[in-house]
Amino acid sequence: MISAESFIQNAAEKGFNFYSGVPCSYLKPFINFVTGSDQLHYVPAANEGDAIAIAAGAELGGRRAIAMMQNSGLGNAVNPLTSLTYTFNIPILVIVTLRGEPDGPADEPQHELMGKITTSMLESMEVPWRYFPTEEKDVPLALNEAITHMDKTNRPFALVMKKGSVEAWPHAAKLAAHPRTANACNEESYSANATRMEMLQAIQKASTPTDVLLATTGFTGRELFTASDESNQLYMVGSMGCISSLGLGLALTQTQRRVIAIDGDGAALMRLGALATVAYQQPSNLIHILLDNGVHESTGAQPTVSKSVDFTAIAAACGYKQVFRVTDSNALQEILKGSLDGPVFMHVPTVQGVAEDLARPNVTPANVAIRLREWIKKTQ
Repeated sequence: MISAESFIQNAAEKGFNFYSGVPCSYLKPFINFVTGSDQLHYVPAANEGDAIAIAAGAELGGRRAIAMMQNSGLGNAVNPLTSLTYTFNIPILVIVTLRGEPDGPADEPQHELMGKITTSMLESMEVPWRYFPTEEKDVPLALNEAITHMDKTNRPFALVMKKGSVEAWPHAAKLAAHPRTANACNEESYSANATRMEMLQAIQKASTPTDVLLATTGFTGRELFTASDESNQLYMVGSMGCISSLGLGLALTQTQRRVIAIDGDGAALMRLGALATVAYQQPSNLIHILLDNGVHESTGAQPTVSKSVDFTAIAAACGYKQVFRVTDSNALQEILKGSLDGPVFMHVPTVQGVAEDLARPNVTPANVAIRLREWIKKTQ
């Protein structure tokens, strides 16, 4: 058994100072230590997939990051582990607990099957792993093995934590509450007046030379690329619903620049809890724009339930500082050029439709990530 302090301080010496995760009793000492430290940043995620995406955003922003979770939630992380960190070559360290360990301590019945398949799931996702160290002398060895793999492949490495690996640590102070926005926006009209492409062009025109633009999965990324391919842009593939979490991690590590996360109604609904996490962290430089055409257009225009959802009321209730509904591309451009205090949420209804000859990005996701990292370094 090791102390939480020992592992975390060793990890900090190797550059790991950003954590995101979902609690597990095995992780309690870690979370208590990290949340009680002024030198570390911990983002409690709404689910395990969001934790992966938040850590990935932090890594793109230049900080080594760790995502922590119980193995019962590993299934929630499969999507971003296979289509975000793998596809974009983003190396993060993943700590997964081993509830339901075969021939291990007695546990609840819901952990039995996951305990049997946790390590094989990691292997199927091509995430190499080793057991979390239980002796102090093995901590540097475990971290060095993880870092060697991460630096060589630019992909995640996992430490699988058994029960009793870490000594107890005193409970940290409770997370502080933030005041919620008093009201959602007053506009009652949801009528769309512009296409998604027109709104994306308005966003590009209003962006500053140091802004980062992140586009959600599907036609949104393809249209942003078609409008103008730039080094400060990332086009999400897979990882549906993770764009705001990716933007959060990036915004928290690149605090001197605006991060504009361009979401879609279907994607946002898939991981709606991410809005609460973003709002709680209060990143003043994050602008979350939701383009809402009421359908999953990239997969054949199947309808979403967005017409019955007031996204601005949800964002306001979660605690976004400024909330807007914008139906005109010129108005969107003017708002983005103005003074904004984030986190900002914009609900932007758009008309359906996409060009038949819409281009696909001719740069691979891995190279999109590489050039974004290089651009960030050049524009610090």
